[in-house]
Amino acid sequence: MLRSVFALLFLVCSCFHAVAQSGTGSISGKVVDSLQQPLEGATILVRSATNNTAVKTALTDNNGSFLLEKIKEGSYQLIISMSGFAKDSSNITLTTEKNTINTGTIKLIPLSKDLQGITITAQRPPVERKIDRTVVNVDQMISAAGSTALEVLEKSPGVSVDNNGVISLQGKNGVLIFIDDKPTYLSGADLESYLRSLPASSVDQIELMTNPPAKYDAAGGAGVINIRLKRTKAKGFNGSLNNAYTQGRYAKSNNSFNFNYRNGKINTFGTLTQNQATNFSDLNINRHFIKPDGSRNYDFLQHTYIKSSGLAFSGKVGADYYATEKNTFGIVLTGVTRKGQRDNDNSSRFINTAFQLDSTIVANNTQDNTFSNAGVNLNFRRRMRKNGPELSADADYLRYSTGNKQLFDNYTYLPNNTLSQQERLTGNLPAAIDIYSLKTDYTHPLKKGWKIDAGAKSSQIRTDNVADYFLTKNNTTTPDYDKTNHFIYKEDIHAAYINSSHEGKRWSMQLGLRTEYTISDGRQLGNAVKPDSSFKRTYASLFPTVYLNYKLDSAGNNTLTLDYGRRINRPFYQDLNPFISPLDKFTYYVGNPFLLPAYTHNVQLSYSYKNKITVALRYSSTLNNTNETIEIKDGTYYSRPGNIGKITNISGSLQGDLPIKKWLSFGYYTEVTNIHSQTNFYTGYLDTQGTYWFIQPNFRFTFTNGWSAQIDGFYQTNITSNQFILLERGRLNAGVSKKLGAAFTVRATANDILYTQINRGIINNLANTKANWRNANDTRVFTISLAWRFGKTISDTRKHNQNSAQQEQNRVRE
Repeated sequence: MLRSVFALLFLVCSCFHAVAQSGTGSISGKVVDSLQQPLEGATILVRSATNNTAVKTALTDNNGSFLLEKIKEGSYQLIISMSGFAKDSSNITLTTEKNTINTGTIKLIPLSKDLQGITITAQRPPVERKIDRTVVNVDQMISAAGSTALEVLEKSPGVSVDNNGVISLQGKNGVLIFIDDKPTYLSGADLESYLRSLPASSVDQIELMTNPPAKYDAAGGAGVINIRLKRTKAKGFNGSLNNAYTQGRYAKSNNSFNFNYRNGKINTFGTLTQNQATNFSDLNINRHFIKPDGSRNYDFLQHTYIKSSGLAFSGKVGADYYATEKNTFGIVLTGVTRKGQRDNDNSSRFINTAFQLDSTIVANNTQDNTFSNAGVNLNFRRRMRKNGPELSADADYLRYSTGNKQLFDNYTYLPNNTLSQQERLTGNLPAAIDIYSLKTDYTHPLKKGWKIDAGAKSSQIRTDNVADYFLTKNNTTTPDYDKTNHFIYKEDIHAAYINSSHEGKRWSMQLGLRTEYTISDGRQLGNAVKPDSSFKRTYASLFPTVYLNYKLDSAGNNTLTLDYGRRINRPFYQDLNPFISPLDKFTYYVGNPFLLPAYTHNVQLSYSYKNKITVALRYSSTLNNTNETIEIKDGTYYSRPGNIGKITNISGSLQGDLPIKKWLSFGYYTEVTNIHSQTNFYTGYLDTQGTYWFIQPNFRFTFTNGWSAQIDGFYQTNITSNQFILLERGRLNAGVSKKLGAAFTVRATANDILYTQINRGIINNLANTKANWRNANDTRVFTISLAWRFGKTISDTRKHNQNSAQQEQNRVRE
């Protein structure tokens, strides 16, 4: 099958090359700012010198480059403009002898003028919209100062995080998280911990892609969130230092250091971070049991106070070697180490039919967690010629090691406080994951505004998970074979893609097709009471993507965009692991080796006005989506991942950023979404439907003498999703910033001022049971941060953002 796909790639490339052999003149160049940083999204206008009519327009790409083709001979005026910068114009003449002109590097000067003591300078907008993604510029979010990458995600348009750390995008679960186009290889609680250990000060941009192009892995039914870290580009030794102290109920600190050193043909760079935090979770779970005739049976009322603390360090260092003008070699080393402790004080009361206390179980649970990751990326890029074809290759190896030592002490008391039973459960859960990946990409610019991309990727994943549990009763310790386990999982994924794009006067398009072939093999080793078991699956699929963009007017102020994509959600590696892991004596997490991959169709139609106001309508349909399910047996809750037969999402959203006064801007994102779930369930057929409203406003203030401020937040109504109803919640944040010269910035922020970001919910479709929960965390905090930047920026540092591990790391659980 792969051989047929590569043959198709070659055939399509040949056809496009044959079509693009004719043309007239062309104009190309590059646009940068005063610091020689590439300017993406600058408008390039070619206007006739004789009648001042517009001949052709284009936008610069992420390298600041532009290319306008098929321009007839004649005299023209080339005008470059971008919001916040002074326009640049020059006269150009195309002749038969000179029909190809390269303007070289064009520098735009930021606007800066003094209006009654108010200095206005150019800044990147907080949110930018492109044909295939929405970009959030983190430095423009004052209230993000001193926070973490997870908190920045919560403030991004359409992103929400529930109390289990599950990240959703525009109301849908199954989103994958990337760091610098490199997958995090994490999910669930471990992904949450990692993002909390990454300071927001080290984050440059967040890219939200509900329908990623074919170049990206097809995984992620809800799309991809790509977190781009800051990278200094400067000669000599340069960088930035950020320090932040946060005080809530407990203290936290986030610190980061970014550096870059350029000398001759070698450029080195890196980011070092340190995070120390103590948090709490105040959790109440109420379970009301009902007899088969509908009358009340008994109540289970549980209160748990969880205090977690940890110290984390992460590092990313790399180097680029510019062997020649065409060939560049690179290496990137990454590492994370984290050590933490979690203490649970748990009290569970049983209330009998007569509303009297039957018994109380007190549990003192502790967990010592360790996490380490080491990775290496080798990359190569060859540019055939300037503005010509480009070939890149990446090879990756990553290893994750986790350790979790658990201790559960349970004491059962009678109503008169007499101790009736005591037991201890201990567990040791080491795990290791090895990931190998190789990827190559080829880009070929063609004439008439066409471009073709093609590539292939192979990855290999090996996981080894062990769980050893021992139960102590009456001073006798024995192995707990019901929970003891050893699970080994292997997976190979082979993929190939082709993508073509075209930029016209009014129409722009991007068409892609990706194929992926998966081979998975899982084995659960037996023990004294359990036999061995295994499974093996192979499957292949095609994943098309389509983007169509039409400018309703010649200036491009009004645009319509239609996009479609098919995605896949493969189960997380640890979700396939049939381990039984206790949260407490009455609540267990269980894996599911029978999980199937989920497939999603996404369609979106949007209208944008001057890239400032965007209205969108979306429809998605998912089969076999993996969601948390709750089953109750003999009063014990089992939480396990399960396939939901069909989930349909229909939503409409409004997003914008408007200047109200010279000193005040208003940004907002709001959506209304209907979720409809249908599936076979433990208690019979499940059919739930509900509509919710979500809004994220922010106000930004610019004052005199380097002062600025921001007020932002969100509000969400009840969400009905599968078995759960997530009750309304909200958040109000505020921040103030002061620039102390060109290098220093001080910020003070207050988050969740009203303390309303409390997770509450109802669990439905339980056998003869009603249940609800309330979980409050350390979200009302005050932060003070200091940022110091130094160095002189250069423009010729290579930016390499692609690696071969684009999918697998998002599916790792601790």
